[in-house]
Amino acid sequence: MPRLALPDFLQLPEDLPILDARAPIEFAQGHIPGAVSFPLFSDEERARIGTTYKQINQERAVLLGLDLFGPKMSQMVKQAQKVAPGRAVRLHCWRGGMRSGAVQWLLELAGFRVELLDKGYKDYRRWALAQFTEPRPLRVLGGLTGSGKTDVLHQLAARGEAVLDLEGVARHKGSAFGSIGQPAQPTQEQFENDLALLMAALPPTLPAWAEDESRTIGGVHIPPPLFTQLQEAPLVVLEIPRAVRVRKLAEEYGQHDAGALATSVLRIRKRLGGLATKEALAAIGEDDMEKMVSLVLDYYDKTYGHGLEGRTFTRVVSDTCDAAVNADLVLAARKAM
Repeated sequence: MPRLALPDFLQLPEDLPILDARAPIEFAQGHIPGAVSFPLFSDEERARIGTTYKQINQERAVLLGLDLFGPKMSQMVKQAQKVAPGRAVRLHCWRGGMRSGAVQWLLELAGFRVELLDKGYKDYRRWALAQFTEPRPLRVLGGLTGSGKTDVLHQLAARGEAVLDLEGVARHKGSAFGSIGQPAQPTQEQFENDLALLMAALPPTLPAWAEDESRTIGGVHIPPPLFTQLQEAPLVVLEIPRAVRVRKLAEEYGQHDAGALATSVLRIRKRLGGLATKEALAAIGEDDMEKMVSLVLDYYDKTYGHGLEGRTFTRVVSDTCDAAVNADLVLAARKAM
């Protein structure tokens, strides 16, 4: 079976599972979105083979690999049958070398149709990083914390606008409280992999909306070339009254564990100051979410205000956090830009 170039590999039907033959530790660090871990060798076995290659020679390493591969062939075929009952898969390893070649031979022997990625996962990483350097038409939606920017982005997407949900990909809402209620964040490598695939699917000529973010979103950072483009893109800033934002955030945070809220407050205690931190923690204990939010907003509003200095932007004034209403206002502002 001929090897496929990356674009052809990615465009194959989604019902052809992507099997990643690399070791589990490699897969956990980063993988093609949607891929299934299908390791030829465990982490320990991979390390043993690598040591043999370096300390003895390639021939001994290959023989060791064959010794390890033999006993697990039957189980691998059974696993592939569960993952791909249609007996057709996509397959790759790191560089399209011996690991994927061995798995391809085994699966084809068992009657599978195997589409092999030429140059392997290494080529996907090269492609993914290149996505962030390509010039793209972008529009950025900004606003103080609690303005409902993410909700507005979802409304824009529902109306056919192209949207790049950075916080959704990062699984974090961007503040010290951003991890509350969210699944674990991806690794930096996986964040880039997921984001690249999302960006590649955007219409090339239609401007895509993204939220105004700092360089980091929780534990991951926006790739520098993309961050530069976001900073230079036209910026629309929602201006929502503080009282409205306080009520919105208090309602959201009131649904979460008090311990998690306290941990988040302590994370920024140096910036809040001792007195504000003490009062915010006391407010959490008293279930006074509006007071806690108001204390924290003093810090976040000041920080975001500094971030706007020197930037040109279009103001969108609203007295509500209703996402549908504000999406209309944002679209009207865009037409006037």
